[in-house]
Amino acid sequence: MIPSIHKRGSDTVGLIRYLYGPGTKEEHTDPHLVAAFDPLTPDPGRNRDATCRQLQRLLDQPVNVLPKGRRPAKHVWHLSVRASPEDPILSDADWAAIARRTVAATGIAPDGDERACRWAAVRHADDHIHIIATLVRDDGRRPRLHNEARRAQAEARRIEADYGLRCVASGDGTAAKRPTSAARHKAERLGQRAASQELLRAHVRRALAGAVDEAEFFDRLAAEGVRIDKRIAPSGDVLGYKVAIVGDRNKDNEPVWYAGSTLAPDLSLPRIRKRFTTVTDTGVRLTALDRSGASAPARARYAAAQPADTARATLTSGDERTAAAHLVGVGEVLDALAQTTDGPSRADLREATWHFERASRSHIRARNEEMYALRRAARQIVHSGTALGRGTDGTATALILNVVILAVIGAARWHAARGHAQQAEAAQQAADHLHTAYQAAAAEPLAALRAHGAHLPVTRRRRHTATVHVALPHLADRLQAEPGWDSLVMVLDQAEHAGYDTAALLAKAAAQRELGTAESASDVLVWRLHHLGFISPTPRRPRPEPSPAPNAAPVTGTVPRQEATRPHRR
Repeated sequence: MIPSIHKRGSDTVGLIRYLYGPGTKEEHTDPHLVAAFDPLTPDPGRNRDATCRQLQRLLDQPVNVLPKGRRPAKHVWHLSVRASPEDPILSDADWAAIARRTVAATGIAPDGDERACRWAAVRHADDHIHIIATLVRDDGRRPRLHNEARRAQAEARRIEADYGLRCVASGDGTAAKRPTSAARHKAERLGQRAASQELLRAHVRRALAGAVDEAEFFDRLAAEGVRIDKRIAPSGDVLGYKVAIVGDRNKDNEPVWYAGSTLAPDLSLPRIRKRFTTVTDTGVRLTALDRSGASAPARARYAAAQPADTARATLTSGDERTAAAHLVGVGEVLDALAQTTDGPSRADLREATWHFERASRSHIRARNEEMYALRRAARQIVHSGTALGRGTDGTATALILNVVILAVIGAARWHAARGHAQQAEAAQQAADHLHTAYQAAAAEPLAALRAHGAHLPVTRRRRHTATVHVALPHLADRLQAEPGWDSLVMVLDQAEHAGYDTAALLAKAAAQRELGTAESASDVLVWRLHHLGFISPTPRRPRPEPSPAPNAAPVTGTVPRQEATRPHRR
């Protein structure tokens, strides 16, 4: 059950006419009163003799008896309470009880207070009610409404428990504001996939991913096709900014602007400035990686795997302020991947970023310098260009997604352990989409590795099998029984050809984290070996090849394209 407090207004009769009217799309059915401050309150929906103007005069009477100089400019309080789609349809009596509990909890009409504010609850749909109240009590004083939104949420949790309704995750005040129903309907009319403020929030986050200063941030935001209006001080300094969607205009044909702070609490210009770092280097200095011939997008993704894995470890057992910084950094890496990844993973990556932006915020103050490694990784990904989803690009995308999934799952557990219910739920939803994106990205490179591994000479396959039994005796039988066994054999063959001690490398990969809960331990080891192949010191002398063999691929995380369609012959 979700209570939403709307903006305060001054037009009581206008709101009443809307609540009793047909709605913007004829969605209002049988509008009627379910409860009010007085049982004799006129109901324009069920009483033909009652009018909206009569209800307005009754509600506004405490305001009108005040001298004009003491009347509040905006005296209309409006709250809607909506049930979840899976909840049963509640009766009018149930909604009446919920309305009374809500006005009591918020301070509009505390229990037993005969001089409280006047209010009425209107139902015009099965799943929600609207409560309208006057913000002047019968004794002429103002109500005490401090933190009424938080108190409404707390009461909603109790109502859910009492009525057996779906328990909605509790918030902590760090969530972005939900778009109003009017904003959602307007988005439909304009043909937008979401409300303007939601689209703008996504645009701002994409522009921010890895940006080193506000000049780059604003340049990238303009490149997104967004209107920008900066607030400039007399000194020439930028004090703030607001943005608008091209084509979204109000009734006066003016752009509908949103300040960064209204899009999300962490998107105000002062908060954004805290993320910036002076590090501008976009080069990747991994020797083994430079020798691999991988594309620039692939190199950037390989380089991002290490800071992403560090974030995963921090979220498991690290300092809280460092973990909060890593949440922000992981969000920027996801934003960078979503805007530079082509192919079948793209849609789910964008959905993952859409959900994870909620998980990147909490009241824990981030240690900003700890996010710089992840922000540099995001910058490298953005500036490296688009990964096309095949060859080394596809392999590198699958590898970074494999690492980021674990970081996002770690974020869900981190939030859950601290009671951040909304963030934990959002992180888990992001992880689900990332898992789907990973499966799409990994399908081609794993299939190529399996095909080549199955056609390796028998002597080499036996040697790698023996290596697995020596390095991982407790896992060897399971690994051999999995469909991914041939791809693991192929990666071990690549590592051996590059000169690595395959037994030591394999043992190191297995020791990173447990493998018992993995869907495919062999696939997990494939990506860990790829990762280690790029961060481990490169052997000075390649090990001698024990037997003649066709040219083996270097440790690049994929098989050359010409080999992918023509397997080795025995």
